[in-house]
Amino acid sequence: MADYIKRNLTGLPDERGYFGAFGGRFVPETLMPALDELIVAYQEAMADPAFHQELAHLQRTYTGRPTPVTYARRLSEHLGGAQIYLKREDLAHT
Repeated sequence: MADYIKRNLTGLPDERGYFGAFGGRFVPETLMPALDELIVAYQEAMADPAFHQELAHLQRTYTGRPTPVTYARRLSEHLGGAQIYLKREDLAHT
């Protein structure tokens, strides 16, 4: 996933906020400092390998298909012997 991000998002948007010939920064002037702060935080996250590892883990665990099958140890013990597994389709919310 990190390779995909690097290939497709590196250098976008440019310093003017453009994606090629399109885009720009169309926000009220009072929001510009917050937007600049967000840009710096985004660039730091994109350069941080730990961020990419955590993002990949979250995408594997909580999004997309297939959803994980999770052993429900406490529920299995509570019900007395049946080995219960949960298919967490509720995690596929994206």
